Amino acid sequence: MTGTGRGITLALLGLAWAGLAGVAATRGPEAGTRAQPTGAPQPRYDTDEDFGYGTRLSEVERRGRDTWYFWTGGNEKFWVRMAEITDGNVDLLNYVDSRRHGRRFRELGAVTQPGCQAATGPDAHGLWLDTCAPDGLPAEFGRPAGIVGLRRFDNPKFDPAKWNADQYRAHPKGIEPPYLIGMACGFCHVGFNPLHPPADPERPRWSELAGAIGNQYWEEGRLFNLKMTSKDFRWHLGSRQPPGTSDTSRFATDHVHNPSNINAVFHLAHRPTVMERMPDGTERAVHHILKDGADSVGVAGASLRVYVNIGMCADIWLTRIDAVAGLVPQQPFRMAEAREKCADWRATEARMEAAEAFLRTIGPMPLADAPGGARYLGEPQDEVTQGGRVFARECAQCHSSKQPPSPLSDPGARKAWFEEAVQSPDFLTDNFLSDDRRYSVRELGTNVARAMGTNAQKGNVWEEFSSETYKQLPPAGTITGLHNPQKPSEPLSVTVSKGGYYRTPSLVSMWATAPYLHNNALGTYVKDPSVAGRMAAFHDAVEKLLWPEKRLGVQSIIVTSTPSELAVTGRDKPVQIPAGTPIDLIARVDPTRLPAIVRNRIVLNLLSDESLFRGFLRNNVAPDFVLDRGHYYGTQLGDEDKRALIAYLKRL
Repeated sequence: MTGTGRGITLALLGLAWAGLAGVAATRGPEAGTRAQPTGAPQPRYDTDEDFGYGTRLSEVERRGRDTWYFWTGGNEKFWVRMAEITDGNVDLLNYVDSRRHGRRFRELGAVTQPGCQAATGPDAHGLWLDTCAPDGLPAEFGRPAGIVGLRRFDNPKFDPAKWNADQYRAHPKGIEPPYLIGMACGFCHVGFNPLHPPADPERPRWSELAGAIGNQYWEEGRLFNLKMTSKDFRWHLGSRQPPGTSDTSRFATDHVHNPSNINAVFHLAHRPTVMERMPDGTERAVHHILKDGADSVGVAGASLRVYVNIGMCADIWLTRIDAVAGLVPQQPFRMAEAREKCADWRATEARMEAAEAFLRTIGPMPLADAPGGARYLGEPQDEVTQGGRVFARECAQCHSSKQPPSPLSDPGARKAWFEEAVQSPDFLTDNFLSDDRRYSVRELGTNVARAMGTNAQKGNVWEEFSSETYKQLPPAGTITGLHNPQKPSEPLSVTVSKGGYYRTPSLVSMWATAPYLHNNALGTYVKDPSVAGRMAAFHDAVEKLLWPEKRLGVQSIIVTSTPSELAVTGRDKPVQIPAGTPIDLIARVDPTRLPAIVRNRIVLNLLSDESLFRGFLRNNVAPDFVLDRGHYYGTQLGDEDKRALIAYLKRL
């Protein structure tokens, strides 16, 4: 589940995000699946096969599955407030409009829930909502809203006498809709099953979905600019966001715009743990969750933070942050207060053990098991064996949960141990393919933005969800040589004063999860969930990984596609933003600085493109714009070794 950051994203978007990316990059093949019969919508989900599971789940695992797919934790109360605050730019009721049925994947990257059909007309309230087969879940889960992971609830505050559908669509402020839409983990994490690709991505069956592969095609930014046009800079911020990524700190914003990939969840049962000191001073063995390992108080705590981050207990946490504009300092969210005052916290906390039990059932998804996968595995065995030896020398020290039984400080001795271990026929069995440790961004060389998130640092909103060990990590320090989009001959630098780490991602089933790096920037996005589509993405990404000369480099900087405007407090006319402006030039600026940036240039009569660019640049929190740089391990290998390594990697 994938990533945390803070930015002008909210002050600009007048909205925010708190995605699920990062809760647990954990265990994998979803248990073997069984095809569903054709014909009518599938009804109640009372057998494992109804979700594409061919193996039997225990009662607690089934309860966890239902939590993962459908439990909203009461956040539907939060999302209706977002519709009002953002004047409908963030409106889940509009997002599920049935008139998008049949083109949701194409336009939004969203997954229509199996068993839901397009509405033939508006309902009694003038709303277009999918007609869905009842799923038989208790009322506390709501009912299907048409999109996997979104649930519909009756609004207890609805007053038919005050309702007007057209007026609500235009300006929802002060209007209570008849329904509330809530969000479950499955909204981000249920995606197309690599082992059973959908015949039609617009109308998938349950057997064609996987509960924790992650929706690699979801276009999150479209959720936050539903009513905007390209004239508004905020439209570009949302529409140019890479598919399959989530900026998990859009709500609890820290002014570091950093959409990160939605991790697949594989091998949770075999994910390494690390002893860390908790906020209460005790020592615990915990997983590192989120891209920087910030969620480090256990899986249950990390999962609860995700629910809070998507709206649970909003009456409490909205008093700790300025969710939409990010104009005031954060205050810590306290678990004890939530446990005492928020019934949804207690109800969700009671479900976390079952949710973890469900995630532990998820195993790898080998290419050999995918339809037609064998034709991509035609390399001679000696080439694959050579690739294994290369993996042992170049990759396994970080990308293996199987490590030497005792610390080996000598690098040569460690490589020798891995070269022997990789030859074992069970090396890949139950291997998380990551040591789950944190490494400095200075060492990795990847884009620094995500590592600069501060939400889990002392005094900030998610302080209690990170270990003291995390908060006391030595800062990464100053990073130099960063590309300057305005004057490439004058490189930029940034000082990381807190944190600055990324944890090792798992390589389990990496054939199915390209593009790569923490931000999905390495490799071409292929909007095709078939095996052929996934392999095209894999080959493009893995070649760019090993042959950096094939990367986009400065062309990976995401820029505005047309001229746009940015409204600034205290200024009658919006600021004109030229086409080709790097999105992150503006999206990583503390919005409280915007009036001064613009005002100073008005006073000096210097409101030109160049001077405005300099003002944004000087106030940028994380001025690192090239997205696909870094992780150059293995790039020094010869071509033969690289090809052999690729042959091995596609078998992980």
